[in-house]
Amino acid sequence: MIDYTKFEKALQHLEAQFQNYRTLDPSLPRLLQEAVAESVVQRFETTYDCLWKVLKRHLMEKLGIPEVPNSPKPVFRLAHENRLLPGNIEDWIEYANLQVATAHDYSGEKAQKALERMEDFIRDAIALHERLSGKPWR
Repeated sequence: MIDYTKFEKALQHLEAQFQNYRTLDPSLPRLLQEAVAESVVQRFETTYDCLWKVLKRHLMEKLGIPEVPNSPKPVFRLAHENRLLPGNIEDWIEYANLQVATAHDYSGEKAQKALERMEDFIRDAIALHERLSGKPWR
């Protein structure tokens, strides 16, 4: 049986912190605004990591695929071939690229690109969670 708990909690935290980011008071000091943005990027990375590992496990345990690569992009491609991914494969590859780009670099252009795609990632991650777990989100 696949345990979705870590993925669920990570996604819930990302969703909540992204909402905080979107509703930030612009009069807050810049340092606080940057801290919230950095937190969103870090939560994205955690959620992304949980997501692709749960997806890998689903491919192995639920679909019985014996040889699943131990890397996100090939897992996404295999999941796409098996019609598990919501949306298109290009988005999932972009999410993978964003995660690699933001690792250890939470400020500047790379983080801004990730923040611009965060709503899409959250939507797709929720849809994937629902598809894999068979449960509605929240």
